[in-house]
Amino acid sequence: MEGEIKAEFEKNGFSLENEEEILNKCLTFCINYKLTPSDLVSSWDVYSLNRKLKDLVVQNAEMEGFLSHLQNEQKEAVLKQEAGLHFYSSKDVDMILNDDEENFKDAILSTPPVKNAKPYPEPFDSAHYSNGNGYSSEKPSRLVTPFGQRTDKFVARFNINNLLDTEKGEEEDVSMDSEDDVIKRVKPLKSFSLVVHGDGPEPGCRFMYDRIEDRFNALDNRIRRRAASLFSSGIYEEPSDPSVASGRSIFAVGMICCEEEGRLNDKSIMLQSSIEHSGGQRVRLDLQKVNQFSVFPGQIVGVEGNNPSGYCLIASKLVDSVPLSANDVEDLHPAKRPALDQDLRLADSSSPGQEISVLVGSGPFTTTDNLYFEPLLELLAYARKKQPQLLILLGPFVDSEHPEVKKGTVDRSFDEIFHMEIIRRVQDYVEHMGSNARVILVPSIRDANHDFVFPQPAFDIHPPDLKHQIKSLTNPGIFEANKVRVGCCTVDILKQLSGEELSRNPKDGSPPSDRMSRLASHILNQQSFYPLYPPAEDVPLDFSLSPKALHIASPPPDILILPSDMKYFIKVLTLGGTTEGEEQKKCICINPGRLAKGEGGGTFAELDYSGSPDRMNASILSI
Repeated sequence: MEGEIKAEFEKNGFSLENEEEILNKCLTFCINYKLTPSDLVSSWDVYSLNRKLKDLVVQNAEMEGFLSHLQNEQKEAVLKQEAGLHFYSSKDVDMILNDDEENFKDAILSTPPVKNAKPYPEPFDSAHYSNGNGYSSEKPSRLVTPFGQRTDKFVARFNINNLLDTEKGEEEDVSMDSEDDVIKRVKPLKSFSLVVHGDGPEPGCRFMYDRIEDRFNALDNRIRRRAASLFSSGIYEEPSDPSVASGRSIFAVGMICCEEEGRLNDKSIMLQSSIEHSGGQRVRLDLQKVNQFSVFPGQIVGVEGNNPSGYCLIASKLVDSVPLSANDVEDLHPAKRPALDQDLRLADSSSPGQEISVLVGSGPFTTTDNLYFEPLLELLAYARKKQPQLLILLGPFVDSEHPEVKKGTVDRSFDEIFHMEIIRRVQDYVEHMGSNARVILVPSIRDANHDFVFPQPAFDIHPPDLKHQIKSLTNPGIFEANKVRVGCCTVDILKQLSGEELSRNPKDGSPPSDRMSRLASHILNQQSFYPLYPPAEDVPLDFSLSPKALHIASPPPDILILPSDMKYFIKVLTLGGTTEGEEQKKCICINPGRLAKGEGGGTFAELDYSGSPDRMNASILSI
């Protein structure tokens, strides 16, 4: 077929610059879009006329633009198809087989007719027609609308509006606004400061060489650090050995463990203390007298109780957090603080601190039936209209769980996909927005083009002339934006904690705690981005890198971003205040959801923060 393509080009007077490479790409285009050589050359003829290419030479540099031209032709062809056509998918078949006739009829009736599609796409519509069997990392819904035909574009799924200077009760549907109306509401970008913290691994680091002693020392150091913090607070006595029989009440500090394989239950809870206090021995922990608790394997807790037999510690009180007053403020001495790029500290001294506008999107960034990255294009288009100071993009970017990536049917390397589909588009975005726009990229262990290790080094990217505007963070990572402290982690720790947690609601009739808030609070109370041990099977935790990289130093972040397959949310968490006179600290925890879900669109988060959770506007929007 390559010979036919070459002959067709020569027949129409075109010559090929790099014959072998161009013919290989053209062959791929023909296969993917079911084109004949004649159709392909006709499309090239139109493309060259539109681009005003004077020479009759097919250049390799134009192949990417030609691919976009072919994709647009495919989309226009779909818009001309018969109106009201319903495309059957595997989910429809499942409905029929499960006798779910009512939902199946509703699904067909709710399928948007193509004839109502606008002749030109809306400002936020980068639709490519898609069809096929979808994959979703979440529990599949009854019907997933193909991304190009979604009807709930930029609809708010959840809102918190309490800024005093904003109009309340006004629902914005950006896709319905005219260009002028949007521009009138947008505030010009102010100067912006960005300071990266943390001791995460460097790109190209040596990993997965951790030893058994590294694992043991990492766990023992967590226990000793927590014991020292609790004792230094002045509220609790010095920890004792919980495995020694004693009739008096003692205070012990240790790690929650499961006696056997499987999930925790009230009969299998063990407490492992430190080498310093008990030689690392374990003792059974009885929580029958504790009114309310939430425990999971790997959690470091303080326990008040007694052990009359020497075999079982009977707890009367469980302490799962350290008083804020006991936390040492992070040492900011230049010799101990991570190196900062001075060019990133661009804040104007006259500009107000603790104010930031952010958009947060979490991968996957393309639907499972193609690699067009339509959801990412929509998010960047939305960001151009709203003009946030900071855009945070969290992986996976080139998702190793994507069907085409798993099958190995892609015709480009993973690095090529990442740089052409992600980095190039982000560069276009910051060039359009100006010098005050900032973008942060956070990798994921599901990124096919990056190191499969956790903690994870940052992407090794150095965009020319834009390195101060596009920054890659380690996973997990902490940074300060306009003096607002933000923490990010792309490992789905919330879902993993949810599967391992054992909890008891109050017996006195008090309302139970909100589950999502409780799970997110564990991250801050344990001062660790990944407090679970043993780790989930699909998490490549390296204990030689983790002690510093996973630790959340004081003060706790103002905003914590934890993308998860669980339902999106924005929660205001309250830390401290458990003892009389203790100060409280509030933290905003955000799960933006996934930008793409199977064949359909997902959600992202928008936040305007003005110093505290009591002065913010926050929304979860559908893409």
